Amino acid sequence: MTAFVTLAGVYSTPNFGVERSRDQDLMTTSRALDQFLSSVEKRAFKIAQLGLRNDDDALDAVQDAMMKLVQSYAARPADEWRPLFYRILSNGIRDMQRRRTVRGRIMAWLPVRDSEDDEFDAIAQAPSHDAGPAKRLELDEAIGVLEKAVADLPPRQQQAFLLRNFEGLDVNETASAMGCSEGSVKTHYFRALESLRAKLGEVF
Repeated sequence: MTAFVTLAGVYSTPNFGVERSRDQDLMTTSRALDQFLSSVEKRAFKIAQLGLRNDDDALDAVQDAMMKLVQSYAARPADEWRPLFYRILSNGIRDMQRRRTVRGRIMAWLPVRDSEDDEFDAIAQAPSHDAGPAKRLELDEAIGVLEKAVADLPPRQQQAFLLRNFEGLDVNETASAMGCSEGSVKTHYFRALESLRAKLGEVF
C-alpha cells in the first residue's frame, strides 16, 4: 500500500534560541503522534475504502485526516487523538461523497460523458495460514459478502458499525468521532446490526 504522510516536515523547527526542554517536548509529541498514526493508518484506510470504494480517494482521505490532526490537534492529550482523528476522517469521507454526488449530477447534463469503469478493489484479507484452497475460497466468498453488505449500509450506520467493531471505539468515543449524541450512535449501530443480520444470516 502507498506510504502515508510522515510528520517530519511538521515538526522540523529551527533550534535558534529554542530551549532544550521545548525541543524534547516536541520530539516526544512527534514520536507519540507518529506511533499513533502508524497504529491506525491501515484500519483507517480500509474504513475509507468501504466508504469511497476507490483506493486513491481513500488514501487522500486518510492523509488529509492525518495532516489535519497533526496541524490542529497535536497539542491535545494523546487519549483524545483517536476520536478526533476518526471524526476528521468521517467528515472527509462525507465531503468526498457529496462532491461525487454533485459532480455526477453535473456530468449527467453534459452532452458527452466519459465512460469510466470504476474498479472497486476488495479489502485485502489475509487468509489463515493453515487454510486449504477450498476453505480459503469459502472464507474469501464470505468476506466478499460481508464487505458488500457493509458498503451498502447508509453512511451513518456504516460509520457507527465500523468505528464500534472495526476500530473498537466505545459509544462515547464513537459519538465524538461522528459528531453526534451517544443515543444517535446506539440507534445507527442497532439499525446497522439489524440490516447486516438480515442480509448475512445465511452466510455467517
